[in-house]
Amino acid sequence: MTDGPPISDYGLLGDTRTAALVASDGGMDWLCVPRFDGDPLFGRLVGGPDAGTFRVGPARPATVVDRRYRPHTATLETTWAVGSGRLRLTEAMVAEVSGRLLPTTLIVRRLSAERAAVDAVVEFDPRLGARHRRPRVHHRRQAVVCEWGALAVALDSTPTFRIEPGQPTSITVRPGRPVTLVLAVAHREPVIHVEPTAAWELLVEDEARWRAWTAEIDERLPCREHVTRSLLTLRLLTYSPSGAPVAAPTTSLPEDPGGGRNWDYRYVWPRDASIGVSAFLSVGKTDEARGFLAWLLHASRLQRPRLPALLTLHGRHVPAERELSGWPGYLGSLPVRMGNGAAGQHQLDGYGWVIDAAWAFAQAGHRLYAETWRAVRGFADVVAGCWQEPDAGIWEVREPAQHVHSKLMGWLALDRALAIADTHPLSNRQRRRWQKSRDAIAADVRTRGFDPTTASYVRSYGSQDLDAALLVLPLLDMDPAESPRVRGTIDAIRDRLSAGGPLLYRYPPGRDGLPGTENVFLPCSFWLVQALARTGRRREAVELFQAMVDHASPLGLYAEEMNPATGAHLGNYPQTLTHAALIQAALAIRDAPTCG
Repeated sequence: MTDGPPISDYGLLGDTRTAALVASDGGMDWLCVPRFDGDPLFGRLVGGPDAGTFRVGPARPATVVDRRYRPHTATLETTWAVGSGRLRLTEAMVAEVSGRLLPTTLIVRRLSAERAAVDAVVEFDPRLGARHRRPRVHHRRQAVVCEWGALAVALDSTPTFRIEPGQPTSITVRPGRPVTLVLAVAHREPVIHVEPTAAWELLVEDEARWRAWTAEIDERLPCREHVTRSLLTLRLLTYSPSGAPVAAPTTSLPEDPGGGRNWDYRYVWPRDASIGVSAFLSVGKTDEARGFLAWLLHASRLQRPRLPALLTLHGRHVPAERELSGWPGYLGSLPVRMGNGAAGQHQLDGYGWVIDAAWAFAQAGHRLYAETWRAVRGFADVVAGCWQEPDAGIWEVREPAQHVHSKLMGWLALDRALAIADTHPLSNRQRRRWQKSRDAIAADVRTRGFDPTTASYVRSYGSQDLDAALLVLPLLDMDPAESPRVRGTIDAIRDRLSAGGPLLYRYPPGRDGLPGTENVFLPCSFWLVQALARTGRRREAVELFQAMVDHASPLGLYAEEMNPATGAHLGNYPQTLTHAALIQAALAIRDAPTCG
């Protein structure tokens, strides 16, 4: 897209199987089917006009006077002022479809008018896949059906009017007579038509379920509405058939507009997923945690005891990275990629995050299944055997190095595995091996990973660069949270990686070997909040957290990165890791002593 809305303009619709991004003009510019990592059906976001869209909104440019999610639901409302009237678009995807004859993906969009009749437009232009394939179209009763082999979509409306794909359809919406559109997706199954009035009732039922789900969230959490929105976002981005959280529902939204830092995030990073699981557990959502651990057990079985850096939603190898020809990219950012080349990297820190999530699950009073514990033991054995090797690290750099953060997470992996072993079977030989390796990591990091001249731990052995991922230090207890080394590291990162206000770079810009500009990494700011709260600096943590809340999109969503000069959200969106970090920061503030 050479021109278009900012990334933060988009709202998220989701059903825990796939997700759509909708701009404030009513354009659904991104939707992959039948899953998050499927082929784009509407791809205008990075593919330009030829990639398709599904716009429902005013016939002419109009001013948005209100845009919000209905409280504690996944339903999005956009209201425009059009002359003397108001036009409102209410839309959602139906999440609960089990136990009934319903399509797996069902999108409901309703236009309603207030004060006066309003002219509107429906632009339905589905184009499938990398080549923007047009469908075979036929009309069936009141619906238009588009087919591409094993995939079909059906668009119904009430009142009934004829829609031709690729051609805008003008309609008039009158007060008291809403127009409801229902899009059903079928993949390797018959098309199931849902009458629009019935579909609207399904949406209302879904809203009640979301409200019940969010009602269980702790009332004491700071900025509870923002935390609730982040939890809802994480839930929408969790693929319910497998329990695996996707990193983001998009590909190739740029970290550096106009540049080449464009990656496909429609897969599962065990690290990011584990952080989300810990967030769910901390607010009492054990089903989500149990589902992820079950997925991980299944997904890692073919490569166990090695833990892949990322996997598909079904636990398979991620496709090789490829570039899509003819796709203009968001704001001309090329290339547009599908697949991800980081899948083959060795990332030691992932083992720490995963075993920590298993430990948190056990700490919550849930015993690990025997097979899950067997997998965790295998992961711990890998860490004990390979922690001295260089790795790509959390930032997936091209040249492996002795990353201090990776060593710390290796220490955490062994420490948490030993803690789980207090209530689960473990041989004395394994216990001694883990203890020896854990203690060796601590000694090695304290000796080679600390720079006395800056009074801080550093990014890698032999370097003086800082790394915001080291803000995890107060959570580990390898060094006491109140120790000068921990406090010195926090203060050095806050000072030397600052981009102004609450924003942080993840490492010194220009030090990753990639062309283009490095912008601030939003999870790092929430990690700083967490670190401050855990080291007794609650007042500072609260101030920083509030400042970060003010950097959310108008709908309370976050991308991965941000331009510190303009505040523009950058990178794939919305980002699971950022929302999980926000939740953990809020929990750290909740649990911190009120003094300090």
